Amino acid sequence: MLAKAWQEHADQEAAEKLITSHLRLVARIAMGYRGYGLPIGEVISEGNVGLMQAVKRFDPDRGFRLATYAMWWIRASIQEYVLRSWSLVKLGTTAAQKKLFFNLRRAKSQLQALEDGDLKPEHVKAISKKLGVTEDEVVSMNRRLGGDASLNAPVRADMEAGEWQDWLVDETPDQEERLVESEEASQRKSFLITALDTLNERERRIFEARRLAENPATLEELSVEFGVSRERVRQIEVRAFEKVQKAVRGAARSADAAA
Repeated sequence: MLAKAWQEHADQEAAEKLITSHLRLVARIAMGYRGYGLPIGEVISEGNVGLMQAVKRFDPDRGFRLATYAMWWIRASIQEYVLRSWSLVKLGTTAAQKKLFFNLRRAKSQLQALEDGDLKPEHVKAISKKLGVTEDEVVSMNRRLGGDASLNAPVRADMEAGEWQDWLVDETPDQEERLVESEEASQRKSFLITALDTLNERERRIFEARRLAENPATLEELSVEFGVSRERVRQIEVRAFEKVQKAVRGAARSADAAA
């Protein structure tokens, strides 16, 4: 009756009764997320948001209880809050990564792998198989669950080894490498543009549609466009590719000789 009153007449009092009668359900679900170091009051508040969404969307004609339906909304709201608040570094948000985040502790407990530090290879393999994620994702998430640490923290208590940031390696290309890569890319593009000039109009159209387009055209589409068979289109594509390849190689040799 309350759900019908809310659904059909937007009865605010009915909605309020539905929400207040399920607050204990929110609290019970929220207590399952105590292990993430977040204020339980805030976790419950987020669960209440999920409950309100459930009441708003609940359809009593489908034949199941509000509590059953609301559980999914409550858990989803709490989990989103945990993912947003638990770490300073954004965690993965794919379904598999969320499943790993919220089930890793339980999986470790079942394997009796409760010690700190990296997991043993056999434990990583077992958890990976059970939760349907890669072994690298298990290792990474296990390290993330250790919590955030400052890069200014000492490697050892005696401070002789320096801070963690002193041991970080920047693996990105330096300025000279980026310049060389940019020049090479520009040169390859120039070679390709020159090579395309060796093709006739039909060859160029087919080559660009099949080899350079973000969404390549099918042989069938091009056969209709040019009024030839798919096999003929394929032959023209192969011939055009060979011409372009030969022209690019020739331009590269000329550039090397000039250098």
